[in-house]
Amino acid sequence: MEGIRIGTCSWRFPSWQGLVYREPPNGEALAEYAERYDTVEVDRWFWSLFGPRSLRLPEFADAAMYRDHVPDSFRFAVKAPDAITLTHYRKKKKDDPLVANPRYLDPELFADFWQRIAPLHDKVGPILFQFEYLNRQKMEGLDPFLEGIRAFAKELPAGPIYAIETRNRAFLKTRFFHALHDIDWVPVLISGYWMPSPLDAYDTDRSCLEGFPSLIIRLLGPDRARIEHQTGKKWNRVVAPRDAELEGLSKMATQLHAAGVSPWIYVNNHYEGSAPLTIERFLALLSTHSTDTR
Repeated sequence: MEGIRIGTCSWRFPSWQGLVYREPPNGEALAEYAERYDTVEVDRWFWSLFGPRSLRLPEFADAAMYRDHVPDSFRFAVKAPDAITLTHYRKKKKDDPLVANPRYLDPELFADFWQRIAPLHDKVGPILFQFEYLNRQKMEGLDPFLEGIRAFAKELPAGPIYAIETRNRAFLKTRFFHALHDIDWVPVLISGYWMPSPLDAYDTDRSCLEGFPSLIIRLLGPDRARIEHQTGKKWNRVVAPRDAELEGLSKMATQLHAAGVSPWIYVNNHYEGSAPLTIERFLALLSTHSTDTR
């Protein structure tokens, strides 16, 4: 449906041959992907922080290569580096002490990252700030979390769609969404990782969510290990259909669009077993709801 963008989380999977690719994916995979979809999530730049002395940011040449492989209308959802969103360094051992990450919500680090992907600026859709589950040792609660986000947001350049993903179900309150309105950011609602379905947030805060210009929905799946066992990591068939949620989400996307919101939807292989096949199912449902609302 026009006005609703839908794509996958990453794109280069050999088992998508016959679904997305005519031949096994190679260096031209993104160009062939872009023949079918108009957006994709860039995940690789998220993994950036590997300890106090190890920080990895994008290469300018990679951003230029991505730009050259897609048409003008294509848009990338870019995950911001986890060096910005991790409150503490990841532990190597469970009993290791927590060590604060000094680059958490660092606008200078974001400026460096943004400059490194300059070739993509006119093809960037949402920039996703993905936060891990924050226990009380890492963050005392929603209020200090939002306080940090507000200060950080003031320092960022205008232009991109800034989107925030929390993996704390207790943070998904009406005041969280109102806070995002105040700073002109948009929410990311995910299915998976012990979070409530996006449908739950929509049922509770529909009027608030319909006030955003955009909204990102990520279909990640509830059990990565189980799906990987069922598929053998061959992502070419649906092994765990989620019919009821897809039906509800397709209706939700249609209603958001009718309310003037631009939904961006990204599907992971782990959601049902094959992101391209889930998208086919989702688009068929969208078509039905579009017909019903005419």
